[in-house]
Amino acid sequence: MNAPAEVRHETERHRPLVLIVEDQQDLRLLYVEHLTMSGFDVIEAANGAEAIDATWSRQPDVVLMDLSLPIVDGWEATRRLKADARTAHIPIVALTAHDGSGELQRATTAGCDWFVPKPCPPDALITEVRRVLPPHRAGVRGGDPGPSRPTAA
Repeated sequence: MNAPAEVRHETERHRPLVLIVEDQQDLRLLYVEHLTMSGFDVIEAANGAEAIDATWSRQPDVVLMDLSLPIVDGWEATRRLKADARTAHIPIVALTAHDGSGELQRATTAGCDWFVPKPCPPDALITEVRRVLPPHRAGVRGGDPGPSRPTAA
């Protein structure tokens, strides 16, 4: 019997897996819909504790992390994931309504690989996911592969 899609291992996935961590359900569902239509498999978490558990168990290719979350905030969830050898390699994109130049520095200090201010149009978020997607996953997207990642000169 084949394993359900929810428990497939990394090597069995054909589409990149994105974890969206957002406590506002309407916004989370909007992002899930657009990510799915753009060729990604998506799992969801509504708080930082769920994000940590989902990342440990599912090993997504990218985590989109709201920073203002209940239970465990996104800052702490990011620090925990980046401190754990099982998940340190997974890119985390910070999503926050906080603005200001200090937020990018604070997000990268916490371990985020990139920062996207909210509100973020879904198409712009898809572009950022594709930008941080690990190169070994670039050839397995469904639909349009999107822009390639820049390489070091």
